Amino acid sequence: MSVQEYLDKHLLSRKIEDAVNAAVRAKASDPVLFISNHMRKAVPPVITKIKARQILDSRGIPTVEVDLYTNKGMSRASVPSGASAGMYEAVELRDGDKGKYLGKGVLKAVNMINEKISEALIGMDPLLQVQIDQAMMDLDKTEYKVPLYKHIADLSGKSNPVLPVPAITVISGGKHAENNLAVQEIMILPVGANSFQEAMQMGSETYHHLKVHYDVSRQLKIFLLLSGKKYDLDFKTPGKSGQDFKTGEDMLELYTKLCTEYPIVSIEQPFDKEDWEHTKLFSALGLCQVVGDDLLMSNPKRIERAVNEFTCNALLLKLLRIEEEVGNQAIYAGENWKCP
Repeated sequence: MSVQEYLDKHLLSRKIEDAVNAAVRAKASDPVLFISNHMRKAVPPVITKIKARQILDSRGIPTVEVDLYTNKGMSRASVPSGASAGMYEAVELRDGDKGKYLGKGVLKAVNMINEKISEALIGMDPLLQVQIDQAMMDLDKTEYKVPLYKHIADLSGKSNPVLPVPAITVISGGKHAENNLAVQEIMILPVGANSFQEAMQMGSETYHHLKVHYDVSRQLKIFLLLSGKKYDLDFKTPGKSGQDFKTGEDMLELYTKLCTEYPIVSIEQPFDKEDWEHTKLFSALGLCQVVGDDLLMSNPKRIERAVNEFTCNALLLKLLRIEEEVGNQAIYAGENWKCP
């Protein structure tokens, strides 16, 4: 094959000409370096190496960190594990060796990534999310998994990306905190902000000053996350725990009163994970958003049941990995936080 035939086969003449023209327009002081970088950028990205390792998350629990190498560079991501998981949720692959990290090691998962998943993904375009998701799903033979075959904008039926309103924890309770508060988390939603950046500022200032500096009725809304266990609001109080259990009707009355007296816009997991009846009754009142967490467990069958029975009107979808770059074109949901 002659040089000209080689150039024609790979369309190099046009690519080299484009690179030279770009160097001229940029008035590059080192045209060889400029043209080299320009040609490198023109090459489609491809996964060349995947390296996983075990690290510790913010709770001191082992989790997975992965380096993904392409011909363009390297990206790193880690996946913190949730504090709780339901029986119908996607299963975490833990080592189970009680002698190391109380059985919560993830070396099996690390080996799975470095061997089987790595072998399946090397050579693929990292931008082809659908194909990558499908390749990993083909390796996963378990029932409880969530297919990430579309971008969030596609799933919501919106063509333009929308940044969600952050739910910022200001008070922690339940089993995660050393206090007597039964509610697991009290969050605020800065719906009055004009941008995600401003929303984070409002949330941060509110948290650090421990008092609301904004008109709560307009700019900040309250989000309650309940522990979703037995209806014992004194379960953390010595001497009172187990003496005054609340019925589902009692809790329904309590939530109704709270939503009437305070700007509560969302309550997550207000009842036990199997208490479909009272969750449905509370949702029907239309007082606030009712989020299913343990009730749904990111399980398609339970979600389908909730939809068909109008049990709740929102869900907590636990996606361990979503890498979505929306750039500066995304708008902030703000007052439309329920329907971004």
